[in-house]
Amino acid sequence: MGFFIETLFGGLMAGMLYSLIALGFVLIFKASGVFNFAQGAMVLFAALAMARFAEWVPHWLGTDNKVLANSVAFVLALACMIGVAWLVERLCLSRLVNQEPIALLMATLGIAYFLDGFGQTLFGSDIYKLDVGLPKDPIFLFEQTFPGGVLISQEDLAAAVIAAALVAGLALFFQKTATGRALRAVADDHQAAQSIGIPLSRIWVIVWSVAGFAALVAGLIWGSKLGVQFSLSQVALKALPVVILGGLTSVPGAIVGGLIVGVGEKLSEVYLGPSMGGGIEIWFAYVMALLFLLFRPQGLFGEKIIDRV
Repeated sequence: MGFFIETLFGGLMAGMLYSLIALGFVLIFKASGVFNFAQGAMVLFAALAMARFAEWVPHWLGTDNKVLANSVAFVLALACMIGVAWLVERLCLSRLVNQEPIALLMATLGIAYFLDGFGQTLFGSDIYKLDVGLPKDPIFLFEQTFPGGVLISQEDLAAAVIAAALVAGLALFFQKTATGRALRAVADDHQAAQSIGIPLSRIWVIVWSVAGFAALVAGLIWGSKLGVQFSLSQVALKALPVVILGGLTSVPGAIVGGLIVGVGEKLSEVYLGPSMGGGIEIWFAYVMALLFLLFRPQGLFGEKIIDRV
């Protein structure tokens, strides 16, 4: 039982990080109807900006205070992501209003490749260490209850807490603020939102900025765990099954989907892997997503669209 709980905790903590990346997909799809293939590139760009600014800021300020350096680096990286959001709206989305969805989809693919290349041109293409102070040593819990206790990674636990706090904050932002209600109005109907005076351009800048903020936090956490490198953009691929499970239009769905994928892949790898040759963790989420596409394509919390003719 102790080992099962240890595996379950590991899956839940990984699931919260998947949910954090999936939120970027959901937020942009809700506001613009675009499936943002650039989310992985945004995670890489944000992590590169954070890592390089954290390296440069101590030289600029002449200080060795790591907390101050990381804080200033975070603000500068966030400013970069807001700048990216503004440029995306001005140079791309504003020119594609009312175009076919495939045009917007191809635009996000172009943005992804541009950010991948431009980020490495601007910040470098080496593997960078990102130290934001997350504890690295594991701890043992419930030693009196289970023999040997339950081994928990402090880094994963801290990352899961940060991800959960951000997800809760975004949920409150969407439900309780005027801007959040405007975002939901735009998600329901662009033309109706415009007719009551909600400016689409401002809303799109806000939602891309929020998605950029989520990408920055995700890049910060994953970069701290894995190092900041080009393959970091591939982490976003794990968020695709999460979005399919939870539903493209549901913020709670991104959370629940992430937890299901995280727990499912960990348990399947541990308990089914030895009898099936291992490697289940790599493809488990995609098989689950395929089953959902066959039997419930709108996901657990997505809206079922019915066209009447």
